[in-house]
Amino acid sequence: MKIVSILGARPQFIKAGTVSREIAKYKDIEEVIIHTGQHYDANMSDVFFDEIQIPKPHYNLDINGLGHGAMTGQMLEKVEGVLLKEKPDWVMVYGDTNSTLAGALAASKLHIKVAHVEAGLRSFNMKMPEEVNRILTDRMSTILFCPTQSARDNLANEGYGNLDIAVIHNGDVMQDGAIFYKDLAVKPKVKLEDEYILSTVHRAENTDDLECLSAIVSALNEIAKEIQIVVPLHPRTKAILGKNNMTTDFTIIEPIGYLEMVYLIKNSKLIMTDSGGLQKEAFFFEKPCITLRDETEWVELVEHGFNVLVGADKEKILAAYHNQLFNDSFDMDLYGMGKASEMIVEALLEF
Repeated sequence: MKIVSILGARPQFIKAGTVSREIAKYKDIEEVIIHTGQHYDANMSDVFFDEIQIPKPHYNLDINGLGHGAMTGQMLEKVEGVLLKEKPDWVMVYGDTNSTLAGALAASKLHIKVAHVEAGLRSFNMKMPEEVNRILTDRMSTILFCPTQSARDNLANEGYGNLDIAVIHNGDVMQDGAIFYKDLAVKPKVKLEDEYILSTVHRAENTDDLECLSAIVSALNEIAKEIQIVVPLHPRTKAILGKNNMTTDFTIIEPIGYLEMVYLIKNSKLIMTDSGGLQKEAFFFEKPCITLRDETEWVELVEHGFNVLVGADKEKILAAYHNQLFNDSFDMDLYGMGKASEMIVEALLEF
């Protein structure tokens, strides 16, 4: 069996790495990895692949810095060329990026079976390009691997039971990764207090809307009077803060590697983020989470009290921080307990 995995961003490589480790256990499975280049990341050097213990991509298409249409179109063209050359049995895509959509579309047009990892997730916000990507990818897939029961329920509600598409609730490969990387964490070169909050702010609806960004920064500044807040900040967001003369009283650091991020998560008191992945990693490392968004794909975290949604509302952010009415019973099986990758490979072999 030959599998082509199509990836475009650092988080996708980390997720796919857990599946690659499982694939490597089978001598009769060959995996070919395509990196579309969607998210240029200076941290993704050869050292990155060695430290994270995941295979380097066989193809790098170097497509980035373009609008959605141009980027997806170029990916579709170049991925198709690789698929015609490699002739795989399966194309595996992850999540909801333009790379995900382009990979699924190229494979579907060539009648190659598509496996979508992290299928069925819905924010129910069609203004998010990720929502469009994931919905279209689900419809073109042969097997949908759902990380949660709510993701599987979404697909049932959309009528997938009437389609010739296999739907499997396998759990979340990110939890597999969290278990694997927990003891490999690397302390970043930053002065940390005994207690600190880890925060990230990167979504366009927060960084490109000055009212939203100002509210978040103001709330973080106020909380930082009581406890250190460490914020790995993308240069683009840092430039927006500088351009608009926004004062920051929290600890801003440069973007860091994944193993350093694992350290910060593992040793923090609380997570405050607008990242989808970090919401789950907070749960994996038994940390409460305040989410700086109005909706989340990980509704089970909110339903069970591990996470609270506050949007970019200063008063809600402060109330969530001061109240901290979180569930602290983290021994709940919401994401497969580290068996998600194993189930993916077994399903592909049995299909």
